[in-house]
Amino acid sequence: MLSRVAFSRATAILVRVKPTVGARPLGTLSRPRFAATPHQIRSASHVNNFNRWLSTKSAADEAIDEITELYSNARDEFELAMEETEKQTVYAEADRLAAREELTKLQEAYQSIVESAETELAEEVKRRIGHRIRELENGVKNMEDLAMNQD
Repeated sequence: MLSRVAFSRATAILVRVKPTVGARPLGTLSRPRFAATPHQIRSASHVNNFNRWLSTKSAADEAIDEITELYSNARDEFELAMEETEKQTVYAEADRLAAREELTKLQEAYQSIVESAETELAEEVKRRIGHRIRELENGVKNMEDLAMNQD
């Protein structure tokens, strides 16, 4: 997905100001005519294709971004669950369940990429994010062990 700045730059490339016939002299108020209005560009069905064309991210970068977002969610849930578990609050069990669910989503996405036919992509993803996922898996396991020992 493009940032707003990148989208506005891309839009500026597509939308060229065409001089009007019989252009008015400077100082008079006139709105320049565009090849297409911004609304027409945004509503066009080819915007997604244009965004992909304009994007300089590799397939590995896109996969890493997707997994990083899932990792961030799982990490947040883990931290909440760990805090509640250490304090032995009534919310601890529900938070541990939520952390486990987010970790499962992360593991499924990671495994689908790692087990894909593209070995180069899989190796790149393993190298760049595999260790963080293993650390989170160990953290969740230790948290669950701590909860069992508290009972």
